[in-house]
Amino acid sequence: MRQLTRSLEIGLERMDMSKDVVFLEGVDNQRLIKVALGLYGVIFALIALDIISDYGDGIEWSHLIAEVFVLLIAVIGIGLFWRQYYLSTQLTLRALQTNLTAAHEEAQRWRDESHDLIAGLGVEIQKQFKRWELSNAESEVGLLMLKGFSHQEIANIRNSSERTVREQARAVYRKSNISGRSALSAFFLEDLLLPST
Repeated sequence: MRQLTRSLEIGLERMDMSKDVVFLEGVDNQRLIKVALGLYGVIFALIALDIISDYGDGIEWSHLIAEVFVLLIAVIGIGLFWRQYYLSTQLTLRALQTNLTAAHEEAQRWRDESHDLIAGLGVEIQKQFKRWELSNAESEVGLLMLKGFSHQEIANIRNSSERTVREQARAVYRKSNISGRSALSAFFLEDLLLPST
């Protein structure tokens, strides 16, 4: 079992597969292991009940010993599958951590490469908010909406009610003559996403 587990670990490390596929296979493997653990648990419980019943009925020792042997096999099976489940979970966790680290590194690399552009976009967004004559609160709500936060999340960030945030969002739309959140995002991003000619 140890060699099988180590082979699985080495194989996953060497495979040139998509990280998502490895993650999904790990999830499927975990489901199968959970089912096997459940079955072994049922077998263990049934055999234990049978041993108790047989002992109370005065059944021969040879029969009880055979049942105890089967019970031990069930316990070993539970232990092996539990270990496999643990290792599978650890592999999935490592894959998720690797994906998260890579995503953070890519995001940081993008921020570093685009720092001046992002700063310039931020300045231009603030200028446009001033042209629309948004209040400071409305500007903050507008910026948080552009960042993708929901009204409830914005309310939590600003320590205000969701109703207040909704009213401020409506004020942003009204003063900017824009129909909604998507149109607000498009107003600022449309020119950035034009195809290069």
